[in-house]
Amino acid sequence: MTALLHPPPAPPGPLRAAVARRPLVAFFLLALGVSWLVWTPYVLSANGLGLWSFRFPELLGTAQFAGVLPGALLGPLGAGLLVTALADGRPGLRRWAGRLWRWRVAPGWYALALLGAPALVVLAGLPFSRGVVHTPSALVLAAVVPGLLLQLVTTGLAEEPGWRDFALPRLQDRLGALGAAAVLGPVWALWHLPLFLTEWGGWPDAPWTQAAWFAGFCVCFNVVIAWVFNRSGQSLPVVALLHVGVNNTASLLWAELYPAIPADRMLPGLFATSAVAAAVVLVLTRGRLGHVRTLR
Repeated sequence: MTALLHPPPAPPGPLRAAVARRPLVAFFLLALGVSWLVWTPYVLSANGLGLWSFRFPELLGTAQFAGVLPGALLGPLGAGLLVTALADGRPGLRRWAGRLWRWRVAPGWYALALLGAPALVVLAGLPFSRGVVHTPSALVLAAVVPGLLLQLVTTGLAEEPGWRDFALPRLQDRLGALGAAAVLGPVWALWHLPLFLTEWGGWPDAPWTQAAWFAGFCVCFNVVIAWVFNRSGQSLPVVALLHVGVNNTASLLWAELYPAIPADRMLPGLFATSAVAAAVVLVLTRGRLGHVRTLR
């Protein structure tokens, strides 16, 4: 009688079952595949390889809002949302969204994100500057906070709900902190690579080594982000601020601080400073990166 009143739930369909068995594989395939597909017109356009004469419209002096942002939003963010819904249902979506709104953390983590990211960029230029560092103009300094907020709701919202909110906890529970970093860092770098065939990556003037330096930076900086994610109680706002703080400082302040340094020196410098930061974090945490295995 009870079985008649409360029939068992219907078995999941083949797509949901496949995603539930391999959620990380599904996420990575969707995140990379969807982004690369949506970016293809941008890569082929006059903003990239020039095989298509169309040029993407500019907003605030850049075509990246029209050319890059749609693929970023539909890739990591869209994949994280979709795979979470299919694999974990409503409980998983609540956990996923909960980290997005985890603002209440110790102020020190915000200080680290807001000050540590610019320090990483500033230090990246010192070896090439011969001790000459210029003061940014008042106009550029006034744009730092608006730029940070803009990056937070574009780059931060597009990437971090996927890479760190969805993928990092699952990878850490399965592979541990070091294993997760070894997988996620290279995938994060790989996701960006088609953009080096566009003006985003300095095409066609930038040498191919820029992509290699950028990949190294992603691998190392990912270690730092993982540590901040774990130690801040898995706070996505703090992680997003750390991530976009580097982007914002590099795009707004680098040329003002170091006008005599060629732009192609920035990525080697960022790789060096992030490698040092990652090494310090690894030593101080004995490779654990603040991770504590939890029951899912």
